Amino acid sequence: MTDTRDKVISQIRQRPGIHFNELVRTLDLAPGQVQYHLKKLRRAAVVVEEPLYGKTHYYTTEYGAWERRALAVLHRETAREILVHLLTNGRSRPGAVAERLDVARSTLEWHLDHLVEQDLVEKERGQRNHVTLSVSHPEETARMLRLVNPSLADRLLDRFTRLVDGLLDGESGSTDADQS
Repeated sequence: MTDTRDKVISQIRQRPGIHFNELVRTLDLAPGQVQYHLKKLRRAAVVVEEPLYGKTHYYTTEYGAWERRALAVLHRETAREILVHLLTNGRSRPGAVAERLDVARSTLEWHLDHLVEQDLVEKERGQRNHVTLSVSHPEETARMLRLVNPSLADRLLDRFTRLVDGLLDGESGSTDADQS
């Protein structure tokens, strides 16, 4: 393998689920160079590509489909915080999670949709149609959380999104308590 290709695979091993733009930034290479080497690594069955929610993520071949999708979602700070809250506190109501994490209810629901879709969180309806959240696979999810090391750019983007959602949610005139 070439020195550049070794750097690409090393970065993917260190940060499973890294997305293309972050790979370009961390390697300080031109996007075309990274694309070229990724293509070679995919053809050699050393790297797996997983497009999810508008980003293409990269993994070494040891990760199964559920693990790849879980890692992709966990690169988002708010999704990680939701899972850590549920793992720490157990079953919780969405309103309580939104309040504890200080996120707009709409932001929480956006992340929950992805977490439920990727089989990381379960939503259960109980009496009076109240929703309770729980982690679908606690041990596996905890293991995936330990593998994720988000970049500064990822964290800043997540925080900016939360800020904007909070501002927009405040303008809507409804309260989180009304939506529980």
